Amino acid sequence: MTDQPPYARIAAEIRRRIDAGELRPGARVPSTRQIAVRWGVAIATATKALAALRHEGLVHAVPGVGTVVSPTAPGRADQPRRAGQAAPRATRAGVPDDAVRARIVRAAIRIADAEGLAALTMRRIATELDVATMSLYRHVRNKDEIVALMADAAFAEAPLPEPGGGWRDRLELSAKTQWGLYRAHPWLARTMSLSRPLLVPHGMLHIEWALRALDGLGLDDDTVMHTAITLFGYVRGTAADLEVEEQATQDTGVGGEEWLEAQEDAMMALLAGGSFPAFAAIRRRPGVDINVQSLFEYGLERLLDGVAAVIAKQRAPAAESTS
Repeated sequence: MTDQPPYARIAAEIRRRIDAGELRPGARVPSTRQIAVRWGVAIATATKALAALRHEGLVHAVPGVGTVVSPTAPGRADQPRRAGQAAPRATRAGVPDDAVRARIVRAAIRIADAEGLAALTMRRIATELDVATMSLYRHVRNKDEIVALMADAAFAEAPLPEPGGGWRDRLELSAKTQWGLYRAHPWLARTMSLSRPLLVPHGMLHIEWALRALDGLGLDDDTVMHTAITLFGYVRGTAADLEVEEQATQDTGVGGEEWLEAQEDAMMALLAGGSFPAFAAIRRRPGVDINVQSLFEYGLERLLDGVAAVIAKQRAPAAESTS
């Protein structure tokens, strides 16, 4: 056994935990980073250990969740539960599991809206619902699954209407709808990622909406997809600081505008040094009013102007060929 390479020893330990019922079907196994820290190995070794388990069919990757024990792991899904171990996805007091799960998600949203995503834990949710923490695992696998369900529920609050109008009106409507949801739920932007997106059906509808709005304009598929995702990413990126600002306001009792006013003397002293003449000149003139809403609206208009320019450029050769 000691002659085994490190990745094989790590895989064997995780395999033992699955066999023993310590890791049940649907449970998350350690991530590559957690393995690297716990066993003191390189990320590449940790990746190889998980790959060995996937090859055996013991685990599989779930987007937005991580690597979990497979429900069809040979000889494991049918093993009897140990004494006191709750069955996954059970119903409670005759209440359908989906209804209980929806109640958990609503409680989680209330907590995140009021206290931020960092305050969201399984114990905190259980306290909100006045239930035992472990009882939550009958209906959801872990916090990651709850966050994904929260994001989907948040996007479902403002469904897009049937498509109508021109491409620009439709993209603007989608962007402003997203912005409104991010303002209502400051934690929501943190759950969205362009590199590792959650599979959130109601959020994906905004991408679908944008793709349909851009259909038939003569743009190639690559441009259409980049445009749709860039728009989604712009709104999300602009909203990324909303939760930070909300948390800072709660912690200090000072809002953003009040904070800026308190920095006025320090700002004027900095500009008086002469290192920022353009900045100082604009500050001296009236008519400039910048806030998070104005920045969002200005950036959205310029982004849509850019899309219009791309569409016009694409149509120009076609117009010339018919003239």
